[in-house]
Amino acid sequence: MREVKAERITEAVKRLCIEANSYLSCDVKSCIQKSCEEEPWPQAKEILERIIENYNISDETGAPVCQDTGVACVFVKLGQEVHVDGDLNEAIHEGVRQGYTEGYLRKSVVRDPLDRVNTGDNTPAMIYFDIVPGDTLEITVAPKGFGSENMSRIAMLRPSDGLEGVKSFVIRAVEEAGPNPCPPIVVGVGVGGTFDKAALLAKKALLRPLDQRHPEPFWANLEKELLEEINKLGIGPQGFGGKTTALAVNIEKFPTHIAGLPVAVNINCHVTRHQTEVL
Repeated sequence: MREVKAERITEAVKRLCIEANSYLSCDVKSCIQKSCEEEPWPQAKEILERIIENYNISDETGAPVCQDTGVACVFVKLGQEVHVDGDLNEAIHEGVRQGYTEGYLRKSVVRDPLDRVNTGDNTPAMIYFDIVPGDTLEITVAPKGFGSENMSRIAMLRPSDGLEGVKSFVIRAVEEAGPNPCPPIVVGVGVGGTFDKAALLAKKALLRPLDQRHPEPFWANLEKELLEEINKLGIGPQGFGGKTTALAVNIEKFPTHIAGLPVAVNINCHVTRHQTEVL
């Protein structure tokens, strides 16, 4: 049994909150750069150039790449042979508290959905646990802005809706979102499981690098087809038209009940942020 102290977890989460908000990963940058080079519409191309300029400034200065520094979504893979010395949940919340305060990141969390009083430190974090074999603790912090989160959708389709029903729902969700999620977007899709499982699958899909397709050919081809269809919508960067509405479509699937076909779409803007550390 390997022991990890809560203080070490707090320090890691603090650092990940700051880094995730300040630096886009290379796969996202590469997709944006490629889209800019291939974008024929002048206005769309100019917007993509400004996006590139923006993340270059963040690289140089450490300033947040987007003013909405989001809700801190924290994904934890906890090895079965790891013992946490302390309160794991509180260690994560404290890391978010310190990261958003010391990093001068915008605090966007309210204590109650209806009274709307800001907690002042961006806690609580949204924490998702997976228990896995081994003696390591992997933490991924993925700040989620709500311009895109608000455009996410879920549907409990009938099994008879089949593949065409899934495709239609995903494309319709993006079309109805229009410019609101600050395109170009990344589209996370969850298929299967239950009502809540599909939503979690869609959110986890956004963690996959944009240059990695689904390992199963059927789903990889569906990702490619949906990306092509979404980019034919002509929404374009920031909604001003063009061929670059989405940078990628990532799908995660899971077994489900014989009577159901849950489908969730979790949209992210081009600032698809996440940083990971293994303790």
